[in-house]
Amino acid sequence: MFLFNPDNDLALANFNSNYTPPASALKIAGDLAALPLWFAPNHSKVVAEGLDNEHFLSFIQKSFPIQSSLISFSDISRFPEEEIIPWGWNPALRKRLLDTGVSEEKLPSMNELKQLRDYSGRQHAVKMLRELKMQRSDFCGESYFFDNVDDTQRFLSSRSGNKVLKMPNSGSGKGLIWILGDITDKQTDWCRRVIREQGGVIAEPVLEKVQDFALEFFAENGNVRFSGYSLFQSAASGAYLGNLLLSDTDIEKTLSKYVSIETLHWLKAFYPQKLAEYFPQYNGFIGVDMMVCGTKNNYRVQPCVEMNLRMNMGMVARIFHDKFVHLHSSGKFVVDFFKKRGEALDFQQKMQKKFPLSVENGRIKSGYLNLTPISGETNYVAWMIVERNVSE
Repeated sequence: MFLFNPDNDLALANFNSNYTPPASALKIAGDLAALPLWFAPNHSKVVAEGLDNEHFLSFIQKSFPIQSSLISFSDISRFPEEEIIPWGWNPALRKRLLDTGVSEEKLPSMNELKQLRDYSGRQHAVKMLRELKMQRSDFCGESYFFDNVDDTQRFLSSRSGNKVLKMPNSGSGKGLIWILGDITDKQTDWCRRVIREQGGVIAEPVLEKVQDFALEFFAENGNVRFSGYSLFQSAASGAYLGNLLLSDTDIEKTLSKYVSIETLHWLKAFYPQKLAEYFPQYNGFIGVDMMVCGTKNNYRVQPCVEMNLRMNMGMVARIFHDKFVHLHSSGKFVVDFFKKRGEALDFQQKMQKKFPLSVENGRIKSGYLNLTPISGETNYVAWMIVERNVSE
């Protein structure tokens, strides 16, 4: 059973069983509830309620070999033999499932969730980056964990240019404060509060980013394997915007404009053993975010910006491409926000008309497709657009 709970990072950071997500997180969870249909194995159950989701599933099954079914959250306990696979685990989700009658044996214990919260802290990325730079001299980036305000301020004063401060635990692209020049009194108060609540703060100089990418891995019973590349885009704030739908080979070709294939292959070989050492008790996906950065004379890789111990949009895009995109096509996967009522519906109608969908044997050759249902009330949409490669 697959469940999309995008508030997971915030809930895990809060670590309260009675945590209430912000309204925006609840809205995106509702609007994109059907997203696991595209990455769950066939014959899975996806927790997505309502007629919109049912109609959407019927619509996509006409063109794609998707054999999963939909259930409501309250029905999860009716399938005791099924494994529950959420976007990520946290105490609030555990309590919600217990309250619906799910047996405690099927859920992670609170001690296991405490371990997961520690594993998910950005301080591990600080340590990993240090190890990586000791291995090779062609990586870039600096990252430090400070447990007091004085040391943090000394670091900020010692570096020219812009800096960023990060909470150890927060949502991806969230919990960041950008220091443009000198730190303000308000930012110092934020820093003091984060250190008090989470034990420290991460401080880094801002790099000249050229391209975001990630290496995706899967951990199972102490073994970690490479699952694919993710070539993605993020806003200046760090918020996720979307992924390119490309094969792993084409992503390597794209990145090789800046860095050597040898460097990428070295990272693919380095990480499995290290991730197994860092997170021996963890089972599931691990996305390691990286950046290509411009330096004075060349491009370098910042090889460990962040490590996400959960399902992630890069992995969704990887699976979607490999399952549903035609061999000779490529495109992009986007998670979009539409503020006004009816705006998402208008967007869908325009895109469908301008880029009609062409599907062959369950794979998209070209065109637009929304990957989650859209109504007049929809604010968040996952969609993709694909085109035939020029050489074809």
